[in-house]
Amino acid sequence: MKVGKRRRKKLLLTILTCLLLCLGIAFDNQKNISIGNTSQIKTTQSALNTGYYKVVRFDDGDTIVVDMDGHNETIRFIGVDTPEVKDPRKPVQCFGKSASQFTKNLIGNQSVRLEADPTNTNRDRYNRLLRYVYLPDGRLVNAEIIKQGYGFAYTSFPFTKKEEFKKYESQARNENRGLWGSCQTGKDEKGHNTINNDPNP
Repeated sequence: MKVGKRRRKKLLLTILTCLLLCLGIAFDNQKNISIGNTSQIKTTQSALNTGYYKVVRFDDGDTIVVDMDGHNETIRFIGVDTPEVKDPRKPVQCFGKSASQFTKNLIGNQSVRLEADPTNTNRDRYNRLLRYVYLPDGRLVNAEIIKQGYGFAYTSFPFTKKEEFKKYESQARNENRGLWGSCQTGKDEKGHNTINNDPNP
């Protein structure tokens, strides 16, 4: 009888030891998963350039240069296309200077917050960062340009705010705001908005 009791005790101790080991391994795995997720979130936030950046130059209505951690980075606004003023392949377009001035006046000396779009690429073929540009008061510069008629909704590529921007463009066009009331516009063979080459206004 005593031998049987000792065997049962050893068996119970063995089972308890195995259970404790399994619980310990499971807890450690869950801890590692949590740490991994946190690290991934931090990496993602860094990739999206969170925080505010000082604008050091205005290239045109839809392109700015910011000071990003000590070096200049060119930012191309996602989902908006303003008339050209600096493209060597094209003459200055109607409302180009006005669009550039609008963006400069809107941002002024304020720093801007940048946000990438998960459905778009990080950079374009000219190596410019593609970003939504927010003012400190929360306004989205990309959207304001379209709302006031200083640029088109640029829908050639996917981005999450595409339908929203198309709606802003339709409203501006219907109310003849900005270039819609001052320039001759049309569509190219791909259905993209075009503008004539008259440099005024």
